[in-house]
Amino acid sequence: MYAITGITGKVGGEVARQLLAAGLPVRGGVRDVARARPWAERGCELARADMADASALAAAFKDTTGVFVLLPPQFDPAPDFPEARRVIAAVAEAILRASPKKVVCLSTIGAQADEINLLTQLGLMEQALRKLPMPVTFLRPAWFMENAAWDVASARDRGVIASYLQPLDKPVPMVATADVGRVAAELLQETWKGVRIVELEGPRRVSPNTLAATFARVLGVPVRAEIVERQTWDALFRAQGMRNPSPRMRMLDGFNAGWIDFEKRPEHIVRGRVELETVLHGIALQPV
Repeated sequence: MYAITGITGKVGGEVARQLLAAGLPVRGGVRDVARARPWAERGCELARADMADASALAAAFKDTTGVFVLLPPQFDPAPDFPEARRVIAAVAEAILRASPKKVVCLSTIGAQADEINLLTQLGLMEQALRKLPMPVTFLRPAWFMENAAWDVASARDRGVIASYLQPLDKPVPMVATADVGRVAAELLQETWKGVRIVELEGPRRVSPNTLAATFARVLGVPVRAEIVERQTWDALFRAQGMRNPSPRMRMLDGFNAGWIDFEKRPEHIVRGRVELETVLHGIALQPV
């Protein structure tokens, strides 16, 4: 049995699909059983478990060969990340109590960065789970290609994508969530000792200009990338409803300045298969 958190999301769902396709049993730890019912119809067990509830998580993780851990995204965290810290403590306690044979944890590119930023939450997760007594793998994927979903309307309607990633010709490691889920499922089926880090990006790096050009091919209209000036970020993010935009801004700074990056040498980074154009077709050509 393999326990999957985040099964109703893109990555967790792909992990589950891959394991089911391999003929392996899957248990989804879910907060909303009704929302996850389609997974029960596919043959998954469902266990009600809030990610901050150690007892419920321990029950979901009990008697499993492997556990896939996905920290719920918190895009506007309070200072010092109290929301993430509560979940991390619960997950660590639950794994200790359930004692699965191995754990694969979804982390991120740049989890090792010393600078405090939005991705620090995943660094905190790594620090806690690397102390576990069973084998643990931290999967560190690049920037998700699916983040481009935010740009679809602007690209289609105005022929512009607003870029916080700068300069516009700088290639950035990106990866499709389908590749992330596939690799996570493969890692769960492997055998290893201790703690290991697997870093993952797509077939090629993507600059904002390349993203715009790919949108243009997919949509059949001219599209260009346009810089969002750094001095406007705080006001823009607050206008969107954020209360504490600093971690998000520092994350973007990290990508732009280069201190958010992979830890390993390029030849040791795993490469995904899914091309950017495939992802953009999936998100840009959906019915409006």
